[in-house]
Amino acid sequence: MSTPRVGLRCDAGRRRGVGHLVRCLALAEEFLARGAHVAVFGTVERLAWATTELAARGIPLHPGPETPAELVEAAHRHELDVMVLDSYELDPAGADALRAAGVFTLAIIDGDSRGQAADLYLDQNFGAELTPLGPGAELPDRDVGAGAELPGRDVGARAGLPGRLLAGSRYALLRDSVIGARPPVAPPATTVSRPRVLAFFGGTDAVGAAPVLTRVLVATGHPMDLTVIVGRPELEAEVEDIAPGRGQIIRPIPPTTSLPTLITEADLVVSAAGTSTWELCCLGAPSALVCVVDNQRESYTRVVRHGLAAGLGELPELTAGGIAGRAARATAARTLHGLLSSPQRRATLAAQAWSTVDGQGRARVVDAVFDAVRAAAVTR
Repeated sequence: MSTPRVGLRCDAGRRRGVGHLVRCLALAEEFLARGAHVAVFGTVERLAWATTELAARGIPLHPGPETPAELVEAAHRHELDVMVLDSYELDPAGADALRAAGVFTLAIIDGDSRGQAADLYLDQNFGAELTPLGPGAELPDRDVGAGAELPGRDVGARAGLPGRLLAGSRYALLRDSVIGARPPVAPPATTVSRPRVLAFFGGTDAVGAAPVLTRVLVATGHPMDLTVIVGRPELEAEVEDIAPGRGQIIRPIPPTTSLPTLITEADLVVSAAGTSTWELCCLGAPSALVCVVDNQRESYTRVVRHGLAAGLGELPELTAGGIAGRAARATAARTLHGLLSSPQRRATLAAQAWSTVDGQGRARVVDAVFDAVRAAAVTR
């Protein structure tokens, strides 16, 4: 195969968050390492660090085509061999239009194909290999085991779709900075009097989780050195207004490219149950997760159920008023206190997480893409 040309269609911004862009960036790094030409198509709204990340890798950012016809036109204009679609908002017919135009199409999904007729599907969520390809599917209540080999499976006949599904956390897309920071073994139990805690909730924290969880952490009463990554100035001001308890330090900082280092240095990480979950697992971080939006609920439930992270509940519950809200916050504070006071409990979570995501997912995905493209070329 001659030098392949790959496009990745995704968006990022304060409302959309940055999860789609981050996992596309990880995939772009792997394509670049294989010698491909790579370009991103989409909108990156007021996120200087994100555009800097693209520029540092020499990845051009083009306006994002919206309609199926515009996708095909962009693919032809840039002479693309492969288009990756990672969006909840694009017209699902775009995948079929690209395939009909001779462009190999990979659709990155989260449980629901949205009716896209792609050549290849990727659902990197833990347990996805055990569930139907559709909305609202429930994970069978059985443990698949840490580090289990869970191969991609062909879902064409069963789901009425043309492509193969690469499913499960063995296909998790992780950036160079994460893979490079992965420890050779899971971190051991370490006793510390004032644990270092890192809290972050996506690149923009669109739902304002940082102040809520900072208050819950303070409510544990446990000494800690807490670093909070705040995605917006107004959240930073709110976090700065929170009074720490005895032995507690609160340090708000803006989004940073040093996140993997901060994760590996932390004794406990508190985060949203989004795409960063797989980064935390790969790095062997003892973590407590909160479900901040509806489309995280299924993955959050699976990850907590199988002991990859502790669960703090859903953000609407933690922000609710009255008795229910106080009870939810108190339960989350007790969970956090248990983790802060138990090195062994943290180490158990870290070991289970580390053994589940090995950092080789993106290589497996690109292997599958190139194998399929080569096979298609032979049959022409």
